[in-house]
Amino acid sequence: MITGQIRLLLWKAIETPFQSNLVMKCALITLSAVSAVVIAGALLAISQFNLSAMPEPASMENYLATSARRLLVRRGSREAIPTAPANLAASIEEGDKLYGTDCAACHGLDGHKPTDAGRWMYPRAANLTSREAQQYSDRELFWIVRNGIRLSGMPAFGKVETDEHIWNLVHFVRTLPASASPKDAEETP
Repeated sequence: MITGQIRLLLWKAIETPFQSNLVMKCALITLSAVSAVVIAGALLAISQFNLSAMPEPASMENYLATSARRLLVRRGSREAIPTAPANLAASIEEGDKLYGTDCAACHGLDGHKPTDAGRWMYPRAANLTSREAQQYSDRELFWIVRNGIRLSGMPAFGKVETDEHIWNLVHFVRTLPASASPKDAEETP
C-alpha cells in the first residue's frame, strides 16, 4: 500500500512538469506564429507604401492626416497666444507686404493657386482661400504660422518674424478672396 502511494506520488511528480512544459511550448509556438504573421503583414504594408510626393494621396491617408493636423493645431493653439494689434487696417496692409515675401513663394500671390514649389510639396501648399483653411480660428492660424507644421513643408516663422508680423499675416490671409473653382476650395492646409 505504501509502495502504491509512493508510485502515485512519483508519477504525479513526473507528469506535472511534463504537462506544464507542454502548455508552455504550445503557448510559445502560438505566440511565435502570431508574431510572424504580424511582422509579415507589416512588411507587406511597408512594401506597398509609396514615399513619392508625386501622386495624390489616397482618400483615407488624406482624411487621417487632415484630422490629425486639425486636432493637433487646435490643441497647440491653446497655449498663450499674444494679443493681436489693435489697428486692423494697418495690420492687413503690413500683412500684404509680408505675405509677398514670406508666403507667396509656395501659396502663390493670390493664396489659392500655389507656385510650382507649392504644388509639388507633400502635402501640397494649402489653398488659403478655401473653406477648410478659413475655418481655422485666428488663434489657430497664428499658431500655424508661428510654429509651422512638421513634415508638411510649412515652415515656422516664430524665430524670424515678430508676433506682430505674424498677426499681420493672419489678418491679411482673412482678406484673400474666395476660390473661384470648387476644386480649389477642396484643398486644405
